Amino acid sequence: MTPPEPAVHAAAVDLATRLTPPPDITTLGALRKAGWEPMTVADEIRRNASARIAAGEPLVTGVLGYEDTVLPQLENAVLAGHDIILLGERGQAKTRLIRSMVGLLDEWLPVVAHSEINDDPFHPISRFAKDLLGEAGDDLPVAWVHRSDRYGEKLATPDTSIADLIGEVDPIRVAEGRYLSDELTIHYGLVPRLNRGIFAVNELPDLAERIQVGLLNVLEERDVQIRGHRVRLPLDIVLMATANPEDYTNRGRIITPLKDRFGAQIRTHYPPDAATELRIAELEADLPGRTDGATAGTVGAPRVDVPQFMAEVVAELSQLARQSPHLNQRSGVSVRLTIANYETLVANATRRALRNGESEAVPRISDLQSLISSTQGKVEIESLEEGRDEIILSQLVAAAVLLVFRRRVHLAEPQAVVGAFTEDTVVHAGDDLPATAYAETLELVPALSAPVLALTGGSEDPAMVASATEFILEGLHLTKRLNKEAAGSRATYRGRG
Repeated sequence: MTPPEPAVHAAAVDLATRLTPPPDITTLGALRKAGWEPMTVADEIRRNASARIAAGEPLVTGVLGYEDTVLPQLENAVLAGHDIILLGERGQAKTRLIRSMVGLLDEWLPVVAHSEINDDPFHPISRFAKDLLGEAGDDLPVAWVHRSDRYGEKLATPDTSIADLIGEVDPIRVAEGRYLSDELTIHYGLVPRLNRGIFAVNELPDLAERIQVGLLNVLEERDVQIRGHRVRLPLDIVLMATANPEDYTNRGRIITPLKDRFGAQIRTHYPPDAATELRIAELEADLPGRTDGATAGTVGAPRVDVPQFMAEVVAELSQLARQSPHLNQRSGVSVRLTIANYETLVANATRRALRNGESEAVPRISDLQSLISSTQGKVEIESLEEGRDEIILSQLVAAAVLLVFRRRVHLAEPQAVVGAFTEDTVVHAGDDLPATAYAETLELVPALSAPVLALTGGSEDPAMVASATEFILEGLHLTKRLNKEAAGSRATYRGRG
């Protein structure tokens, strides 16, 4: 007997949410009568994963770009009952993938009440639970543990100790009168406490080799040695870990016996294209006043509307950064860069709208200057000259704009637009100008009206028109049709004649 599976899968909601109440079973006898059949964690995950795959549902949700690469490998590893290590650079959703695996556990699991290591009522392994079973028999008290409490992770650091992972003698219990030889004096560490669950280690190579040996011992030999105690603990744990590629991290290595313990090594990767990158940014970005995916502003704040062409520039910037010879590719260009740049772009547009008293914040080309600060801290620039960081990043931003311009803007008569810029025609742009100022630009250069409206989809909203106007002006400059004089976020465009 197992608890009824909820209609909504846990992977689609917060995994800590209790979708159903725990079964009303409080003793071993009642559990046996209900027909409960214990199984290993690997079998439990395999059963629930099989049900999802058969139903055509994804194994995990909220992870984009892995549908044809990482997720099939993950499904194979789960169906094979393997421990898993995810190998990849920073910002590739490795930790999110591991945490999502909790959704493949049953919502409720019966354990011996008050057990520190989630003892199986049918087959207890701790001295406490064994003694209690001998005394109570079928009246052994049973409690129920939610799946969110059956997952634990440890960020590997050089100061991590065996006591953290395995356990240590508790001096308080000794002071209470127990002998040091008594197994009950042991205070269990994280690994035993996750018995019948999932244990994850983030950045496994950073774990000292002697600690990796101790971890291997408890997972492979089922033998815990603490201060002279030799405790036999046949733990039931699915082990998962993350690591950076060996050619990137020089902080440590995974010892060969522990690496051999993993049945599957899965290589993660960055989003394969700008469209996927943009979808991730739109889902993850924390925009002003955002609630449940909406982009409406907070009370009194301007409404945020990000034009598609501006959002694509942010995504293309990250894609180009991953190909740039001026950036250290071994350290990676995280998707967090795209998210941070998306948030910064919106923030700068919001700041301008607040200063100008506008009700709508729409990012423009002049807002892209603000991305330099949000990009510098997330990439490693390789340059022999001091002070070239901003120049290199500005060039990447310009390349992203040019890429989107060529894809998005198709001028029916480009010569007519360029020819409209006479020697005396000067167009000003910048984040200090209100959106209404760009109506004067279209009056000054009527030939811009048609391509601007085509880019806005026919919308004559002043903020959208301002954004489209700046975008076309910048595109004409980058394609060497207009001259540009820039000072910070302010710019002046004029004809090349």
